[in-house]
Amino acid sequence: MNRAPSATVLVVDGPGPGRRAVAGWLRQAGHRVVEAADGAQALAALADPADPPDAAVIGVRLPDMSGYEVCEYIKSRPGTAALPVVHISATATGAADRTQGLDRGADAHLTEPIAPEELLATVAAVLRYARARRRAERLAARMTQLNRATLAVYGATRVESLAAAAATGAAQLMSSPASALALSPGGRVLRMVCPAEALRPEPRMARPGLLDWLSGWALGERIGADLAVVPHHVWKEQLPDTELGGDVCLVLARTKRARPPVCLAVEAAAVADAEDRELLSQLAHGAALALEALRTYSEEHSLALTLQRSFLPTRFPQVPGVELAVRYVPASSQAEIGGDFYEAVETDGGLLLAIGDVAGHSLEAAAVMGELRHALRAYAAEGHGPREVLDRLDALLVRFQPGVTATVCLVLVEPGGRRVRVANAGHIPPLLLAPDGGARYSKARGTLLGLGLRHPEPLAEDVAAGTRVLLVTDGLVEVRGIDLGDSLEELRRAAILGPAGLEHLCDTLVTAFGEGKGDDIALLAARCG
Repeated sequence: MNRAPSATVLVVDGPGPGRRAVAGWLRQAGHRVVEAADGAQALAALADPADPPDAAVIGVRLPDMSGYEVCEYIKSRPGTAALPVVHISATATGAADRTQGLDRGADAHLTEPIAPEELLATVAAVLRYARARRRAERLAARMTQLNRATLAVYGATRVESLAAAAATGAAQLMSSPASALALSPGGRVLRMVCPAEALRPEPRMARPGLLDWLSGWALGERIGADLAVVPHHVWKEQLPDTELGGDVCLVLARTKRARPPVCLAVEAAAVADAEDRELLSQLAHGAALALEALRTYSEEHSLALTLQRSFLPTRFPQVPGVELAVRYVPASSQAEIGGDFYEAVETDGGLLLAIGDVAGHSLEAAAVMGELRHALRAYAAEGHGPREVLDRLDALLVRFQPGVTATVCLVLVEPGGRRVRVANAGHIPPLLLAPDGGARYSKARGTLLGLGLRHPEPLAEDVAAGTRVLLVTDGLVEVRGIDLGDSLEELRRAAILGPAGLEHLCDTLVTAFGEGKGDDIALLAARCG
C-alpha cells in the first residue's frame, strides 16, 4: 500500500485506549506523533513555531472543549490555516455531525471503530493534498517573484541598472547571494553583487575577458540559456572578493549569436531541483532579452545622432564684428532623430542667422530639416531677403512636403552690427541682450511654414555695439504644465545674470534648462559689433 512520506502528526483525544491506538498505528507507519489529552494541550503544541505538525487527528469530544473548536482555532490562524485536520469520534457519527465538522474546517471525518488501514490512508490523502497545495503556493509565490524581477530587468534603462535588477532578482528567487555580469556598450564587464538578506546590489570589479572565461563553462557560442557548476576554489581564483560561499551555480544566456552573454551566479547549494534551475534560467533569459534591447537601442541612438549631426553645419563663416557660439543637445529619451536645426550664412546684406524646428521626431522630420536648411542657404546666397526666404521655404514645404509644418526664425545682422532685421515664422522670438544689462524679446511674429501664407516684412531692430542675440528652439524652455511665457521670462532673467562670454553663456543656459528634456535643444548666440 502506498503511504505518504513520514510526517509529524498531532493526535488530540481524551485519555483512553483510542488515542494510544491511533498514535501507535501512526508510529508503526513511520510518522512522528505528538500526543495531546485535551484542547489546551493541543493549543500549546500548536503554539511552538519551531516544531509545527504536518497534520492533526482530533477527537470530537474532548474534556475541555470540542474538537470542532480546536479545528476552528487551527483554521483561523495564518500560521496553521493550511494544516489538514481529520476528526475521529465514536459518538458524533451522524450525517449532521460529519457535516458540522467539515463546515467548521475539517478535511475529513472518521467514525469509530476505525480500521488502521482506513486511518492511515486518510492521513496519507490529506498530507498529499496539503503538500501539493504548499508546493503550488510556493511555486506561485516564486513565479510572482520571477515576474517582478523580470519587470525590473525590462524596466532598466542602463546596463548597470539591468545588472543590479538581475542580481537582486536572483538573490530573492534562490535565497542566496547572487552576482550578475554583463558587458556594457563600451565593452566593460559590469559585475553587480547582491547579498541574500540585504537585497542592496553594489558594483564590484571584474577583469576583462571574464565573460569569455565563463562561456567556457556553459553555453559557449550558442544562443539560449545553459547552467554549470563551478568549484568554489576555481571561482575564487577569478573573483577573489566573491560573495558566494561553496560551489557556484552559474547560468549564461544570450539571444543573438556573436553577442556576449549575461551571467547569473548563485551558491550551488541553493539550486536544489529542476524548478530552481528553470526559474534561474528564465530570469537569465529575460535579462539577456532586455540587454539585447538596450544594445540595439544604444546602436540605433548612436546612428541616429550621427545622421542628425550630418545635417547640421560643421563650421560658421568668419564675419568681422560678429562672434558666434552654438550648442546642440539631442533628446535623451528616444532613438528617433528630430528636426531642430541652425544655420549662419554670409550674404551681401550681412550675416543671416537661422534657427528652426520641423514638427515631429522621425527620419522624415530630419530629412525635411536637411532640405529646409540647404534650401535656406541657396535662397540666401541668391540674394533674397529674410521675408522672401521664408516665403520660398513655405512654398517648398507646401509643394513637396504637404502636411508638414516647421517654425523658423531669421535674424539678418547688417554690416557694422548696429542693426538686425528679424523675420519670424511661428518660432520663439530672439532674445536681445543689451550691453547695459537690459534684455527683451523681439516683437517679430509670423505664421508657421507649410500653411501657404505670406509672411510680413522683417522687423528692424537697432542694437548697441556688443548686443548679444540669443536664438533657441522650444526644447530648451518648454516644460509640461508650465506656461511658455513663464518659461521664456525665466530664460530672460537667467540670460541677464549669466556670463558675458557667449560660450560660457550657452553652457550655463543648457545646464540650467536642458537637463532631462524630452526634446532636442538648439541654441545659437551672436554678439554684434
